[in-house]
Amino acid sequence: MLRKPLAAKDEPVPYRFTVKDWHRLGEAGLFEPRDRVELLDGEIIIMSPIGSRHAWCVTYLTELFVEQNRKRYFLWPGNPVEADNYSEPLPDLTLVPRTQKNSKRHPKTREALLIVEVADSSLSHDRKRKLHKYAQAGVREYWIVNLKQDVVEIYRSPKGQDYLQQSIAKAGDKVAPLEFPDLKLAVDDIIPAR
Repeated sequence: MLRKPLAAKDEPVPYRFTVKDWHRLGEAGLFEPRDRVELLDGEIIIMSPIGSRHAWCVTYLTELFVEQNRKRYFLWPGNPVEADNYSEPLPDLTLVPRTQKNSKRHPKTREALLIVEVADSSLSHDRKRKLHKYAQAGVREYWIVNLKQDVVEIYRSPKGQDYLQQSIAKAGDKVAPLEFPDLKLAVDDIIPAR
């Protein structure tokens, strides 16, 4: 396959990988399945290892969303979503519409009903860079399960690189996705014990 040679017009610039490049790197075996990496804004991001509280939180959320599913959505745990031509993040959980059943591609972020990131060591990254990317990509609802403060941060109504509505649910509260208001999850059932 012939392509034009890489060259900057003026000053040198960093190379930004596209999602297509990213997939080719994976097919070439550059990364092993155990590697914790994702593509964000054309950069390969190395993520920190998953701690036990993080793993249990994802397990609790998975169980809670499966119990209340009733064939209303697909649970897409830890799988890629395509945000744009340069970003394919790996959220901890995504609720995907059932209309995606026979899709031959990863869901696009704008199709997600809800994206959830569980954050301990990655809290700053999830609140800043990922939040801006998800808002910019049209994710209508984004939750951060903040394991540092044992709360669920809820972000809704994306505009530009931010969310117009932000709230925090703590112990004793219940949270429900906008798309499924009857799906009430107790924060106490989401946050693992210390």
